[in-house]
Amino acid sequence: MVDVWQSDSEGFYDVQRADVTEHNLRGRFRTGPNGELRFWSITPTAYPIPDDGPVGDLLKASQRHPWRPAHLHFMISAEGYQPLVTHIFVDGDIYLDSDAVFGVKQSLIDPFPEHAAGAGPGGRIVDVPWRQLNYGFGLTPQ
Repeated sequence: MVDVWQSDSEGFYDVQRADVTEHNLRGRFRTGPNGELRFWSITPTAYPIPDDGPVGDLLKASQRHPWRPAHLHFMISAEGYQPLVTHIFVDGDIYLDSDAVFGVKQSLIDPFPEHAAGAGPGGRIVDVPWRQLNYGFGLTPQ
């Protein structure tokens, strides 16, 4: 089972938007028998964490900005394995070296290569350029 969630094109999660009444940019998927999964979404974008109150004071005191680099969240579970909760960052994001929550590791960065309009995975025809995440996750046996 793979749960995926991300912010929208303006950097907000569905729970941060009063006008969103249903889950948005979230999904729960089962992998195929070989452990692979495909889904379509928007390319993630960088966004600031809330910087008011004590968090804002801490950021100012440490002379840090509130920005998170663009990323997708994943929660992966399978019988007989420890659950994995992680995120994958878009290579080239300007905040990779200064993530407000220190969550970036080199192994969690993917190039999300861009492809020209035309045939996409599974034969889908895409009218605009698109990007692709191709990442191999590993689970630890219990």
